[in-house]
Order: sequence, then C-alpha cells, then structure tokens
Amino acid sequence: MSWIKRLWHRLGSPRWFYEMMQPWQTGFGFAALVLLLIGTVWGLAFAPADYQQGNSFRIIYAHVPMVVLAQSAYMMLGAAGLVLLVWRMKLADVAMVAIVPVGATVTALGLFSGAVWGRPTWGTWWEWTDARLVSTLVLLFLYLGVYALREAIPRAESAGRACALLAVVGLVNIPIIKYSVEWWTTLHQGATFTVTKMAMPLEMAAPLIVNVLGAYCLFGYLVILNMRTEILRRERDTQWVGALREAQHGI
Repeated sequence: MSWIKRLWHRLGSPRWFYEMMQPWQTGFGFAALVLLLIGTVWGLAFAPADYQQGNSFRIIYAHVPMVVLAQSAYMMLGAAGLVLLVWRMKLADVAMVAIVPVGATVTALGLFSGAVWGRPTWGTWWEWTDARLVSTLVLLFLYLGVYALREAIPRAESAGRACALLAVVGLVNIPIIKYSVEWWTTLHQGATFTVTKMAMPLEMAAPLIVNVLGAYCLFGYLVILNMRTEILRRERDTQWVGALREAQHGI
C-alpha cells in the first residue's frame, strides 16, 4: 500500500504530473489514431449490413462510442469533483477543467449522430417521450452548466468547488441514461453489448468494440493534453515553467 500513498502524494504535484504524462499523451494519441482508423474502415467497408436497417445502421460505429464516452467522461468529472471537495487536490480541479470541453463535445456529437440515425430508423429526428434522448440532453446541459458556472464565478477556488458540487450532484443522471430503456418504454433498444452479452453478431460488433477502445484512447489523449496545458497556465509564474520555457526556446 506504500506505493499508493506515494502516488497519491505525487498527484499533489502539478509539475510531476506534467512531466510524467508526456509519454502517456503520445501513447494514447497513437493508439487512438490506429484503433479509430481500423475500426471505422472495418465497420464502414467490411462489416455486413443489418438485415432490417441496411447500411444506415453503420452510423452505430460513430454514435455508440460517443455516447458511451460521454457518460464515462461525466463519471470521471464527478469523481474529480468528489476528490476536490474531500481532499482539496488542485490536480482534481485541473482534471475537471480538462474533461468538460471534451465531454460536452462528444455528448453533442452523440446527440447529433443519434438524430441522423433516428430519422431513417424511427421516422423522426427527435422524440421528447424517449427517456434516453432527454436524459442525454440533460447530460449535455450539465456539462455546459459546469462550464458556465466556472466562468461566472471570479474567484478560482470558489468556482472550482461550485463546479465540483454540480458535477457530483449530476452523477444521478448517469444511471437514468443507462437504465432508461429498462425503466420506461422508449424508442431506444437495449444495450448493444455489455461485459457478459452481445446483442449483435461478432462480425458487426468487433469493429464497434475497436472504435469504443479508440474513443477512450482519444479521450485520454485530449484530457491529458488539456490538463498539461492548464497546468502550464496555472504555474506560468513558477521557476520550473520558466526553465521549461527557456529550454523550449533554446535560451
């Protein structure tokens, strides 16, 4: 357990995190590029067409990774908010700043791709009676709310705690999104795949799984990139950032 304590202590150092995450950022970026390229080409060009929806179902290879990632990103946002509220760790606030724009973007893209898929499948772009659609829209509003709250509060520490509280409270929406198809009658089908079951043939599911993994790698790359950028902004007046700036400019 001593290594956990050492890691926890080091996470309190923005400089350590900035330096340690460089290879992880590169690795996640490379993995995302490879996985998303393979999964997308595989799904669009080689996976068989659906027997009911035909080729229109292929948007699943973009839609599902985005909506899965949107929920996972918010869970991470809520976890970072909890760490900030309980342990006052500055890096948790940095993580929240980094996650929000990525989470909001993938949620918006997930809603858009779902609407594009819904038009030929359901005959409508949007259906207000569908609980999953509405709860996912609420998720987007939560992301935007966290962003707006930070911008509205001038004092950085107070803004961070307010955003953390909203992020934690908003976690109640995640199980609503996940179980809405079981709790209520909706247009949405059940889960496409879980850890224990697969609701589609393997030749159709395999590229989807590859794209989901690629989406998580892309998320890791973007969040680490945003966190390292935010650390430099916050630590810009420190000696180590000054030395780093001088080294990059060859001074």
